[in-house]
Amino acid sequence: MYNGPEHYLDKDAAAGRVMAHARLLLKLSRRFAAVAPAGLRHSARVANYKLGTVIIHADNGAVAAKIRQLSRRLSDELSKGGAECSGIEVKVQPRQIPSQSTSSTPKPLSGKALDTLRSTSEALPHGPLRAALDKLLARAARTE
Repeated sequence: MYNGPEHYLDKDAAAGRVMAHARLLLKLSRRFAAVAPAGLRHSARVANYKLGTVIIHADNGAVAAKIRQLSRRLSDELSKGGAECSGIEVKVQPRQIPSQSTSSTPKPLSGKALDTLRSTSEALPHGPLRAALDKLLARAARTE
């Protein structure tokens, strides 16, 4: 009978402690999502648990301040979920959004590079590569 990778991780003592902590964090995260006010659920998350203190990461200072105001109530509610929660520590830690990119500054092409690209484009048959080079040249002409 195959029990999945968790079965093997639970056999090793150190890995078993890590798995137990991970399960506790998951339980606390679900409990936090259930008891936190609707406006805070998506702007804060359980980050860790140490010696009875739940560490929560908030997306910004306003959310952190509101969670600090509600910390006693939230602590009591989290304790009802089965994990001893003697307090809450809040840290501002904005989420990393992988799809959000910083826009780059267009770099101008040198005259020699433009001439080389023009002659290469003119030598190519009509197709996707030539169209891409022509688009690059048109964009470069606008930024000059």
